Order: sequence, then structure tokens, then C-alpha cells
Amino acid sequence: MIIYAEVECIMYEGHSLKAKRSVMKKLFAKLQNNFNVAVTELDYHDLWQRTKIGIVTISTDYIHAEKVITKALDIIDEYTELERTITNVERL
Repeated sequence: MIIYAEVECIMYEGHSLKAKRSVMKKLFAKLQNNFNVAVTELDYHDLWQRTKIGIVTISTDYIHAEKVITKALDIIDEYTELERTITNVERL
């Protein structure tokens, strides 16, 4: 089972691309280390207040894969620097 999420976020406090990339680097490391998911920035690379993140997990168990993505989205919600706006989750 493959579950893929595209997450758009707004960063209200970011004032530069350097600040944005610092936050994104911390978030990506936390997601990868805690949940063993693949994470990347998909769009808005040159905008310092907006980002689109792709998260994917693969598992033999559908319920486990769904829990991993849900927990990863919860971590994103915990970040005070980001506001999650649009989230699309696909099951492949």
C-alpha cells in the first residue's frame, strides 16, 4: 500500500528564503527520522511564505500506512511557523 500526501502551507513569520529553508530542513528531518517517510518540497521554491510538501509512505498494511501519514500531518500542524492550508491524500 502506498499513501501519498501533498500539503500546502503558509509561513507568516518567514521573511526570507533562508528562514523558510531553515524551517523546512528541521521539519523534513523530524518527519524522516520519526516516521521513515520520503519528504520533499514540490512547489513554490522561490516564494518565502508558501510551500508545497510531498510525503509518501509504503507499507504492506493499509491501516499502518494511513496512521503514518496522519501522524506526519499532525507533526506539520504542531509547527507554529507553518499553517497547513490544502491537503490532498491519495491511496495507490
